[in-house]
Amino acid sequence: MDFTIVDALLTSVIGILTVMAILAIIAVLIILVSKIIRKLESSVAKSEAVIGSEPAATASAGVPMPEGMNEGEVELVGTDEKTAAVIMALVSHNSGIPLNRLSFKSIKLLDEKGADTNGNG
Repeated sequence: MDFTIVDALLTSVIGILTVMAILAIIAVLIILVSKIIRKLESSVAKSEAVIGSEPAATASAGVPMPEGMNEGEVELVGTDEKTAAVIMALVSHNSGIPLNRLSFKSIKLLDEKGADTNGNG
């Protein structure tokens, strides 16, 4: 059987078209699956928002205490009040708990040698 250049070109074109068709089908399937997943995620998010977003938000944020009341005193060891105030404000902001609801026992400044107590470095 003689395999001419025309036959070879025709075979390669049919092979390339087959591969492209399969890739197009896979692309369409990926788009459909992603739309289905997005729709399911949005419906789950909406149901979670309706079920209990407000109690969770108020519980995590906490309720500030009346003005002038706080949780106690903090012992400052080797640091000034300004640095301690910044540290406490950062902790309050990152945790979402009002500052007067947090209870700090002490804030201690560690030097670079004293920071590694295991002797590793």
